[in-house]
Amino acid sequence: MSVALVELRVRNLGVIEDVTLRPGPGMTALTGETGAGKTLLVGALSLLLGGRLDPTSVRAGAEEATVEARFVATGPIDRGHLDATDRTADRDQLPLQDDGEMVLARSLPRTGRSRAWIDGRMATIGSLTEVASGLLELYGQHQHQYLVHPGAQRRVLDSFGAIDLDPVGRARRHLRGLTTEMESLGGDFERRTVEADLLRYQIEEIEAAAIEDAEEDQRLSVEEERLADAVAHRESAAGALDAVSGSEGSGALDRLAEASRMLSGRPALAGLDARVRAAMADLSDLALELRKVSETWEDDPEGLETIRSRRRRLSDLIRKYGPGLEDVLRFGADARKRLAAISADQQRVEGLESEIRAGAERLASCEAEVALARRETAPRLATQVQSTLRQLAMPDARFAVEVEGDRAAEQVTFLLGANAGEPLQPLAKVASGGELARTMLAVRLAAGDGSRVVAFDEVDAGVGGRAALAVGAALAELGRSGQVLVVTHLAQVAAQAGTHIEVRKTERAGRTVSEVSVLDGDRRVVEVARMLSGRPESASAHHHARELLAAHHPVAGQ
Repeated sequence: MSVALVELRVRNLGVIEDVTLRPGPGMTALTGETGAGKTLLVGALSLLLGGRLDPTSVRAGAEEATVEARFVATGPIDRGHLDATDRTADRDQLPLQDDGEMVLARSLPRTGRSRAWIDGRMATIGSLTEVASGLLELYGQHQHQYLVHPGAQRRVLDSFGAIDLDPVGRARRHLRGLTTEMESLGGDFERRTVEADLLRYQIEEIEAAAIEDAEEDQRLSVEEERLADAVAHRESAAGALDAVSGSEGSGALDRLAEASRMLSGRPALAGLDARVRAAMADLSDLALELRKVSETWEDDPEGLETIRSRRRRLSDLIRKYGPGLEDVLRFGADARKRLAAISADQQRVEGLESEIRAGAERLASCEAEVALARRETAPRLATQVQSTLRQLAMPDARFAVEVEGDRAAEQVTFLLGANAGEPLQPLAKVASGGELARTMLAVRLAAGDGSRVVAFDEVDAGVGGRAALAVGAALAELGRSGQVLVVTHLAQVAAQAGTHIEVRKTERAGRTVSEVSVLDGDRRVVEVARMLSGRPESASAHHHARELLAAHHPVAGQ
């Protein structure tokens, strides 16, 4: 998804007092006399990438320098390069605001700590750097080279070879989901097995007791008390029976019978007589029960021991799972549920183990395919980049792509031997800013990635003639897939830009300041003439400038 820098405002940075730069789409060239502030403008972008600023660069009389940049895009920005150790196809997305814009800003005081803002909200310098790295690349004398990172080089290789990483990503996500589910099931299977064995023992112990209900122990307590003192119970019942129906008229029934005889025949006392007779009936029933107890209750040592043994068993269960039989029964029910859950989990674990093995095999197979594709693509990419480099004033350059590592072979390293006799070495160790910038240009062309704004400084250092035209053509070609900013001293490069911005020094209130302006028509001819001959007023230089512009912009050059 392409991104464009639509506005860059820089204040109080060196000779720049307050400049607003509005690059065009495609390729924009920044030109001007030495010291006018071209490199400062590109350097201002480096500050958004976390670059440091010498406090002496803050304009005299100002307390701080500030940089603000507004980017626009039509969708999410890939920021997978931020972690050089990221896994293939695991890419974060950095969403822009709903209006498709993002504004980044940084202030650098003469003394004290710098501050950062993202869309008007204060942020850390680290956060600003992270976001800016997803929008912008710088190549040249500034040390924010995106493509020196191994993760970025791997993505270039994959892009060039159209290597499909989706199967690896899907397989990796699937396997990660399975392992996460396995972890959620407890992971300590030995502990879970021990727990299941304990639950089975507890359930069997409770079920073997065959508890009738939560009141069983209370009933047994009453029966135990009866059997434990049967003789005394019989004697008490016999004494009560004698009091109710004793011999020789001494019992309660005889007394009530006498009372009834005294009341009978008297209608006024009929109600009382009825109540006496009812009491006699109740006492008769009571006498029968008392006689039954006194005559039938016998000592039952075996029955008593059976009850006591049963109560001891219930008491043991209450001690373990209580404090009451109701709690014992509830514990057993809960234990059965927990055991069922563990059994289900164990079955799922067995299934997961099989799925994880299959998932790992699938991932290994997908990674092996990616590794093979990367190893087959590497020499093709190296050949194309090397061919481009030899057109960009690096005739003896050698370029190689090293692919190493197990599984998906994710260790991708770009190697450059810039000059004859020089050994191949990683791009991060290439000292020359111009050579490194041209190498990045060649790599970018091969990758065809226009997702970020790319700014070049020193890309044309030490270049002239046909090589200068080739560098310009390469930059213009790169501009067809995304926005490119280039600081250049070569007319052959500037003439191929879609937008030409001049940076110049002027004096204002006794102070030197930088100004920028977009050139077109005769003004552009004059600037290109100056770059060709150093004489902007030269008629012949104007003629050559028009020819050069016409070669790349036929209508504009007329």
